[in-house]
Amino acid sequence: MVEISWMMFIMIILASYRFTHLIVFDKITEFIRKPFLKATTVVEENGHTRTKNVPDSKLGYLLNCYWCAGVWSAIIIGLGYLLYPTIFIPIIFIFAIAGGQTIIETFVGVGTKAIQALSKHSHH
Repeated sequence: MVEISWMMFIMIILASYRFTHLIVFDKITEFIRKPFLKATTVVEENGHTRTKNVPDSKLGYLLNCYWCAGVWSAIIIGLGYLLYPTIFIPIIFIFAIAGGQTIIETFVGVGTKAIQALSKHSHH
């Protein structure tokens, strides 16, 4: 079995996280998801209707399900590293930095919004 350092293991996790997010949520990859979605009218509890995009196939579901895409992302990134390290190490490096940055920004963004909300609340 191949020895993987803790640093590389964490980088693979972060890269897989960011790659999954890219596939499922990011605006830049919406063109990949869009052909596999169909518009459906949903009636809410209050009686109002709204249009919601839902997957129209298993591939559509895969591209819109964070948990599903996460498994395949882990397979691609993990096996890519094991089978083609020369190609995948630079990819993992970039995605790991982006993944770490995303996590940090989430905490900073939430903290900033909380401070702003508390600041507005305390002045009233």
